[in-house]
Amino acid sequence: MQCSSSRRVGGEAAGGGEGGATGQMTVTTTMEAQVKAAHHHHIHHPTGGGAQHKVEVEEPDPVEDEMTVLLANKNFHYDVASELDDDAFVELKEDTAQADGAGGVGFYNPDELLLEEQPHPQVTWLDDDEIETLDRVTLDMGNMFFNRVDSQDIIYQQKKKSIKMVGKYIMGDVLGEGSYGKVKEAMNSENLCRLAVKILTKRKLRRIPNGEQNVTREIALLKQLKHRHVVELVDVLYNDEKQKMYLVMEYCVGGLQEMVDYQPDKRMPLFQAHGYFKQLVDGLEYLHSCRVIHKDIKPGNLLLSLDQTLKISDFGVAEQLDLFSPDDTCTTGQGSPAFQPPEIANGHETFAGFKVDIWSSGVTLYNLATGQYPFEGDNIYRLLENIGRGQWEAPTWLFEMDADFANLILGMLQADPSKRLSLQEIRHDTWFRSAPVKTGPPIPIPPLKGDKYRNSTVIPYLEAYHYGTQEEDVYFTEHDVNQELARQAAAAASEIRAKQSAAALAACHAYEPPSTSAAAAAASGNSLGNGSREEAPVKKKGSALKRRAKKLTSCISVRKLSHCRTS
Repeated sequence: MQCSSSRRVGGEAAGGGEGGATGQMTVTTTMEAQVKAAHHHHIHHPTGGGAQHKVEVEEPDPVEDEMTVLLANKNFHYDVASELDDDAFVELKEDTAQADGAGGVGFYNPDELLLEEQPHPQVTWLDDDEIETLDRVTLDMGNMFFNRVDSQDIIYQQKKKSIKMVGKYIMGDVLGEGSYGKVKEAMNSENLCRLAVKILTKRKLRRIPNGEQNVTREIALLKQLKHRHVVELVDVLYNDEKQKMYLVMEYCVGGLQEMVDYQPDKRMPLFQAHGYFKQLVDGLEYLHSCRVIHKDIKPGNLLLSLDQTLKISDFGVAEQLDLFSPDDTCTTGQGSPAFQPPEIANGHETFAGFKVDIWSSGVTLYNLATGQYPFEGDNIYRLLENIGRGQWEAPTWLFEMDADFANLILGMLQADPSKRLSLQEIRHDTWFRSAPVKTGPPIPIPPLKGDKYRNSTVIPYLEAYHYGTQEEDVYFTEHDVNQELARQAAAAASEIRAKQSAAALAACHAYEPPSTSAAAAAASGNSLGNGSREEAPVKKKGSALKRRAKKLTSCISVRKLSHCRTS
């Protein structure tokens, strides 16, 4: 749940009245706080009784003239009062110091700023763009003051879904986040096509070595590539004001890494891995025909569309050979360490690019089918050292699982690139051309929490925009949240205890000891030849119920009954 909360702190600065300079604070669950100092307040003092403060809920001000400070793990956001010039600002400081009496430390004295009565909560929204802006602005400590607020006094309100558009694309929720930026779901407002938008910020790219060059290369490659098994780049948008770049791509519902991580044994059936591997080989064959070397083939970069079509993604470290290049020689490798071949692990200056993708594909296939890695290490240095040796022998259980599959893995994981299988040799391999026997159902794409079918996250924003209700906002405190969680936990525990008690009582009532007359009737019936064969199953069933009732009452506390043994 995304929440925004606020508490307003203000007071009269010099002489009272409505012209005093005050401040206000907005606290969010992301530990972001916005402090605004304004020359005028919407505080009205009625003629009768004590002062009552009326505060209106308003939207956040534009982000001009803002400053940020990081203190006690909280980002405080300060908005300079634009109505005050330098002279008026100095005069206000002097008046405030006089009002403080002894001239306390700092610009304001918190005790004097606190109002006599608690004001009503004021909620202002701080979206993602404003939060990112807070990290870029500069702080002038001479114009900052702080006030300690108890977390129990913070007023929360559930954040409303406000529609946001980038160009012609309607933005949805975040699908994932990485070092380069975040990925959000989107919808084309013209054809209602479901898409994914990769949002990149220059601020983050500058922190990553060769970050901007990698993104530029990825965009150039994706604009050229058009294939069924390569993720499609639909559009590229730039926002110079916010220093952001939007890569609009086709939507993929999930990935292979996500699927195997959801399984207890971290793997998928061999026949399912076979189907995905055939699609991967088709995609790699197209890339190599375009002189493109991916260099980072792994389950995390293999996505799936809604029709289970495999899509190769993430071309951040990919390289395209020159049109007149005599061979596939490459000089740089920046892929994931666990999927890198020995020539890169050993730091060779040059290596064959196509064979790098063959090795990574072999490690990927082995990982999908077994849930393990051919080379492992306690840390990245040990891992690269083990890969560099290239001494790997297929375990015996791998041949027992499928001998043809084990031979293919051995051919793809040859330490010598010249002995490593090529794509053409893989296509003629026995296991590749055959179809493994289905041993069970394929593993599905795992459901999201609270969303079994991975519905579009853009729809709630459209519903809120077109059919938004006019209901009053509901505010709650941290104490209210804790009470509600405790109430729900107690209700769930009570329901479980009630079900257990009901099951125990039902088992006890189901078993009724036979009476004396019933026993005599059974004895007389047993004297008959045919009757004894009919009564035997009834006796066996009664003993089973007795054992079941005894087992239940031995582990569950229930009220004592006349026909039940004491636990």
